[in-house]
Amino acid sequence: MTTISIAATCKGVRVPHSSFLTETRIRRIEEARYEGDEIAGALAVVQPGDRVLEMGAGLGIVGAVTALNARPAAVLSFEANSDLIPHARALYAENGLEDVVELRNEVVISAPDRPETVTFHILNSFLGSSLIDKTNRQTRPVEVPTTSFDDLRDSFRPDVLIMDIEGGELEFLEHADLDGIRAVVIEFHPGVYGVQGVKTCKNALRRVGFVKNQDLSTRFVWTCTRSPAPAQRDAGPPRASGGWSESLRIVTGAMIRPPEDTGLSTPSGVQDSSGIDVAEAALWRNTRRMNLPFERPAGPVTELSGTWLWGGVMWRYFAHFIVESVGRLWALDAPDMEQPKGILFIPRRPSGETELVTFQTGFFHQMGIDLPIRVLSEPTRVERLIVPGQGFGLGDISAGTEPFRRFTRTRFGANVEPEGSDKLYISRSRLGPRRGALLGEERIEQALAAQGYEIFHPERHDIQTQIARYKAARKIVASEGSALHLYAFCGSANQEVAVIPRRRSGATRHILTHISSFTGNDPALLDVLCRVWQPAGTRRARLSVGQPDLPRLHRALLERGFITGAPSDWTPLQDSDIREGLGGDYTPSDLPLAAE
Repeated sequence: MTTISIAATCKGVRVPHSSFLTETRIRRIEEARYEGDEIAGALAVVQPGDRVLEMGAGLGIVGAVTALNARPAAVLSFEANSDLIPHARALYAENGLEDVVELRNEVVISAPDRPETVTFHILNSFLGSSLIDKTNRQTRPVEVPTTSFDDLRDSFRPDVLIMDIEGGELEFLEHADLDGIRAVVIEFHPGVYGVQGVKTCKNALRRVGFVKNQDLSTRFVWTCTRSPAPAQRDAGPPRASGGWSESLRIVTGAMIRPPEDTGLSTPSGVQDSSGIDVAEAALWRNTRRMNLPFERPAGPVTELSGTWLWGGVMWRYFAHFIVESVGRLWALDAPDMEQPKGILFIPRRPSGETELVTFQTGFFHQMGIDLPIRVLSEPTRVERLIVPGQGFGLGDISAGTEPFRRFTRTRFGANVEPEGSDKLYISRSRLGPRRGALLGEERIEQALAAQGYEIFHPERHDIQTQIARYKAARKIVASEGSALHLYAFCGSANQEVAVIPRRRSGATRHILTHISSFTGNDPALLDVLCRVWQPAGTRRARLSVGQPDLPRLHRALLERGFITGAPSDWTPLQDSDIREGLGGDYTPSDLPLAAE
């Protein structure tokens, strides 16, 4: 067994010897003066259970001392200098912190035009190595892979940011959305960007509500926190298990702002009367917040009296409407819920139409909702706004909260009687490949029709007819798509469901989760794709065209009892079938497919 030589101990952390430790550094580590201001700040603001993002791990001492003493749930550290990585990992291992601290040799980029790699300039002494080559000393340039700060914030959900990146903090703060971060410990580097650059960094932190701790901060190292109200945005994605997704909040003098640009995540949503972001009003998709905090609208705004219910974002595209526009309706059946004057939405896009279309009115009718529904196109101040949590959507919340499941189980299609065949195939064949398709679907329809299946094209029927068909069927086979979300709202546990995927997408998992959680039956995913085709110039999964292995599909349906007897036309698709089905410029995707 190899014995590791320990050079110093800092606040309980044993620091192994390495070529980077001089006698002076060892002494400073022992005295807790090495990065002492950062350590003091981190230990003051990091709380048990926090998630800490560290940029500029160095030798790993700051992160290790924080992890050992403050007891965070996780520390995710980044270090651009690959020479330091093995030494930092050895330090974590020596102190039993491998399960708490994860170290990556990457550079975190907050700018929207993130490159795949950046040049990092390494000094022999390691101190002062930087993305910015402004030293007179000789450096060794290396290319370091990058990662997106937005993605990290959404997936890791840090509570505290510790940053010492030798001058890179100025550009980082210029673009970074610090939404959800409660505290920051940061070292500024005037030698790189001057005193004015330091001021710019400090102003960027002040602008989003951070206030420095006078006792823990120096001129060039700040420990800063922000008030609980802005930090409330750190609610994180909604959870089916509860939390804010089941909350009801009353906001007096609420300011509602529709989007002013077409970005996926855009400033919009709800503020309270003090101009503070109402986090519970934001729509989340997976781990991404879609409605971002916004600046108070200037000039006069529309005034709306009375009590209204916040509905969220109104989509005009059926697939997103049925998942992302309905998740707050559960509040109408909440205990002691007062009757609102109506339900308020904002459009998905700034130029979006505000009149409801047929499938939207049909859905609301089948939910038993007869309140006025308004889609606001201008900033509006509402006298009293009831803001329910997001009880359904894309991501983990696709399982739905119990209040939302109870609401749909009680209301949706309650007065619709079952009508139709006890075997149903839900098809996409008449939508065409430009909206995503399953090659050879007409062949599948013919084979299933021979087995007594009704071939059903939901887009050609109103909501009531769709519900009637879905209630009547005992066996349902479906080409994967948004129609299955509608089925999940009215299906039951005594049905058998098989889903044929047409793409490789996380959306498929959300559909299966929706069905199993709401109906109680466990749908079978018939993973029989042998190829996925993409339209030229895009990798958007919803436009994918799946090529099924038809003999394999036949076996899967036979084994699960959806069909019986000898095969009819389940022979493999030929090249001519594929070319005719695609009808355009498509290329095979490199996404992984099911194993044989």
